[in-house]
Amino acid sequence: MSDQLLYATEAALNGLMAGVMYSLVALGFVLIFKASGIFNYAQGVLALFAALTLVGFQTGQVPFAHLINAVFGTNVHHFGWHLPAIVAILLTGLVMIGLAVIIERYVLKHLVNQEPIILFMATIGLAYFLEGFGDLMWGSDIKKLDVGLPQGINETIDEVTFNAFGYGFFIDNLDIVATVVAAMLVLSLTLFSQYTKYGRALRAVADDHQAALSVGISLRFIWVMVWSIAGIVALVAGIMWGAKSGVQFSLSLIALKALPVLMLGGFTSIPGAIVGGLIIGMGEKLFEFWIGPLIGGATENWFAYVLALLFLVFRPQGLFGEKIIERV
Repeated sequence: MSDQLLYATEAALNGLMAGVMYSLVALGFVLIFKASGIFNYAQGVLALFAALTLVGFQTGQVPFAHLINAVFGTNVHHFGWHLPAIVAILLTGLVMIGLAVIIERYVLKHLVNQEPIILFMATIGLAYFLEGFGDLMWGSDIKKLDVGLPQGINETIDEVTFNAFGYGFFIDNLDIVATVVAAMLVLSLTLFSQYTKYGRALRAVADDHQAALSVGISLRFIWVMVWSIAGIVALVAGIMWGAKSGVQFSLSLIALKALPVLMLGGFTSIPGAIVGGLIIGMGEKLFEFWIGPLIGGATENWFAYVLALLFLVFRPQGLFGEKIIERV
């Protein structure tokens, strides 16, 4: 096998792993869209807020420490204890569920049967509020997130590929873990959506709010449930992205990378979120490898959006999305 082909294979594998990371964020968007028909602009900020809260619990950080110190003239920053990762993750999961209840009670219940653009604007406001609230609550400094996930080169893959091809592939252990977790999430969410009473209720709400209400389905309960699940998915994405690049406020921008993933896979398809992420991830790396040097590089910044634009022109519903036909 030629060196160029080996390098391209390694780039493709790393692209698939990166695509899984995109898909973890896209899953939250799909869940909210299926239940309410809106693009949840706040999903990236939910991942950021979850990661900030997790680090705060782990390190024993005092919430609103900067505000408390400024008002009362104290110098308190930490409680003096550290929580095990699993306990901190469980507590953060409860916080995300509580946040879902608050969002439904004080935002969503007032917007039932409103136009989609109104709901979308509400999620934009929610995103900026949560970003500022997270800054006030936990501080804006870059934080290290360590929950014990393996990181660095996978020695087994490196050794096997070196023995087979004379060149060892660099595959990050964290990316492998993210792939396994994403596969489990997709399987669980698909089974939940297709074979449980609440999953069927979610699909009914997605089809028609008024019809769902008329047969006794509680729209408020469905919204709390789906925002809770999206919050847990955001927590998983926040853990993976935070462990990879640190917990910082640019983490909220991963929502923008999930948008082309949704356009490819379809806004209503859970498996489509994964497939779209894999296509975007591998396409980015291979395009940068083959075409990047010819046009000056930096193609990863725009490749996904150009590909999404092509899909909007030729297949606007995405690969797995539902084609909606309206009769007048």
